[in-house]
Amino acid sequence: MRNLLRPSQAKYCLDRPLLMPLVIALALLVNASALSPFSAAQEVEDQVADIVSDATEERIEQAMEDLLADIESRISEDALRIQTDHWLVMAEADVFIQLEEEGYLFDRVSELEGLGFLLAEVAAPASFDLSATRAGIYEVIGGDNADVDLNHLYTAGVPDPLAGPTEMAGLPPRELLPLPTDLSDLSLRIGIIDSSVDQTHGAFSEAAITTRRFVDNDAPPNFHGTAIASIIASNDPAALGLAPRAELFAAEVFDKTDEQGEFASTVSLIKALNWLVTMQVSVINISLAGPPNRLLETALARVRDRGILAIAAAGNGGPMAQPMYPAAYPEVVAVTATDDRGRAFRLANRGEYVDIAAPGVNIRHAQPGGGYAASSGTSYAVPFVTVAAARLLQSNTEPATMLDTLYASAIDIGAPGRDQIYGYGQLQF
Repeated sequence: MRNLLRPSQAKYCLDRPLLMPLVIALALLVNASALSPFSAAQEVEDQVADIVSDATEERIEQAMEDLLADIESRISEDALRIQTDHWLVMAEADVFIQLEEEGYLFDRVSELEGLGFLLAEVAAPASFDLSATRAGIYEVIGGDNADVDLNHLYTAGVPDPLAGPTEMAGLPPRELLPLPTDLSDLSLRIGIIDSSVDQTHGAFSEAAITTRRFVDNDAPPNFHGTAIASIIASNDPAALGLAPRAELFAAEVFDKTDEQGEFASTVSLIKALNWLVTMQVSVINISLAGPPNRLLETALARVRDRGILAIAAAGNGGPMAQPMYPAAYPEVVAVTATDDRGRAFRLANRGEYVDIAAPGVNIRHAQPGGGYAASSGTSYAVPFVTVAAARLLQSNTEPATMLDTLYASAIDIGAPGRDQIYGYGQLQF
């Protein structure tokens, strides 16, 4: 929303369109007072009041027009982040039996074996009222037994490229933090929820990557997923990954359209989480962000109940942006980005939900088709925390206890204690 006048300035700050009529009016008032009797001065005062009133009213009308235009623009942007003709219900199997007995029938239902839920996808008419539908379902089975929401969309964020495709772009991930000597030999089981991975790239010539696609697209986008996978598991000495012997399970959730660009839906994210639970990964790297969603929150809580840790990007909306999800959920570790001098990434979100910082500026990574690029963003910081957490979970299988260790070892680089910029501080392996 445009900042028309900050509260501290509102009483004293007048812009030129409003100031000019006041100047003219005051000049008339001064002249009238000097050359005319009291009645003439009073008449001019009335004229001044009329001029000021008209100018103020015109200014207010213009401000309202600008405000409404801004709101309409934001509504248009938000509409691109929701599949408005598609709503979802997720619950355990016995709940769907109850709903069926009450006349709620669902044509498209998927079984989520790893999470222990059923997921129903429903086409919505133009007159669909989500609140009324949710209230009706909750009246039947109770609000704690099912989740009803729209199919929200998520993005990986626009990468902030600092170099073009070259063989030696950016900073090698392994040179940004002191790494333990055993990291190159550990066979960590790591899940990734991202775009597709170009496994023909030389960085993955000896990598162990299992993929599964959750979008109906024969040629889905693959820039971001390739980058994240290479930061973790590249075998190329020129850009060696943090854990080159890690076994990656890459869930491909991103689709692409001309209107919406690259996006992942709530459905694809939940199905990806379900698959990764069945693959028995220890951590899940989620380098994407978007709006809150009831089903996604419940799915992530169930993932945590299964002893699996989800780690997500805090977002690249800037210091004043609202919290981004899934990172802002309490069951998820929210990662922000720093440069090689420990300074906060300029576009990183801030807030109480930020847990920890890691390198995410000018990071060297593989790009589809060959070669390397350098990008910045909180997405590129997540793999560092993912690998560190996966390593610690090998000796400490309880995520909460492991996180205590991880946070305690972080270097406090911001305000004393946990803060909204760096969380507990800069990651240390």
